[in-house]
Amino acid sequence: MTDLPSEDSTFIPPSVIPDHLFTGESYAYYTPCPNAITPKETSPTVGETAETTPCVLGVDEAGRGPVLGPMVYGVFYLPLDLHHSLLTEEHSFDDSKVLTPAVRANLMRLLNTPGNNLHESCGYAIKSLSARDISSGMLRSPTAVYNLNAQAMDATIELIRGVVEERGVDVREVYIDTIGNPITYQQKLEKIFPSLKITVAKKADSLYPCVSAASVAAKVTRDVALELMYETITRLEQSDPALETWGSGYPSDSKCVGWLRRSMDPVFGWGSECRFSWGTAREMLEVKGGARVDWPADEEEGASQMNDFLLSSGAGKGAKADGLRDWYGQRPAEIL
Repeated sequence: MTDLPSEDSTFIPPSVIPDHLFTGESYAYYTPCPNAITPKETSPTVGETAETTPCVLGVDEAGRGPVLGPMVYGVFYLPLDLHHSLLTEEHSFDDSKVLTPAVRANLMRLLNTPGNNLHESCGYAIKSLSARDISSGMLRSPTAVYNLNAQAMDATIELIRGVVEERGVDVREVYIDTIGNPITYQQKLEKIFPSLKITVAKKADSLYPCVSAASVAAKVTRDVALELMYETITRLEQSDPALETWGSGYPSDSKCVGWLRRSMDPVFGWGSECRFSWGTAREMLEVKGGARVDWPADEEEGASQMNDFLLSSGAGKGAKADGLRDWYGQRPAEIL
């Protein structure tokens, strides 16, 4: 288990998994099915039919645009008859962007603390797409690019399947904040999930409480992940996290750009916290000081492959040896 920063003031939800986060791996997390929901997999008594709990499910994301940190997709589900009364009348969920960090953190804490109605009635899941994996997909050859929209769509499908098919939750209605054209997006999902009533809409996180709740789960997960990554990096570099900050992680944030400039290694760039495919990072490496490295061509006689160089440079030092995938996006201290 990777050591966490000593600060204990931040609530770290179980959807933040440090071992995956610090190694640049994407991962999914699902809460247990809440007590108030009877899933389809519950075995009925002989001669009886188990009555499942009709549910509503919302989908939203956090961190689509930043150059730093993961993009997190969240789904949130609860019984249909509690959709508005529990989320808006009792707990005032709203689009995560209009809630203060303290309010979001408190809602997330309640959701993960046994003994209250949110925890007993609601479930959620997240898919954390690491900066390394996002960039790996986007930097493929032009004929095999795995763009951000496709990655987002696949994350949405995976999470819905994980709740509906793998965990047996009887979801009847699904509400999703759109990616691009809502009609096209909705038609694609309806073909995959023909039994579900799916609504894809712009600003769905302000219109449907379950989408608002999904946005809170995704936003808090990403924010805490980003905070832990920053504190860990500054500790490894023996710098003071209070003196330097990477801000929000967005390219438009001068603190983020300043941190990228200060922290850039001329050969390796940054670690698994950075999306190398973003224009901000690529321009900084290519134009503003990145060193150009000419790797030997594979076909040259007697020339070693780049793979051989990377694996041998970490041999005997505890480094993973799974080729370029494990090297890409790692900080120099992690591989040398």
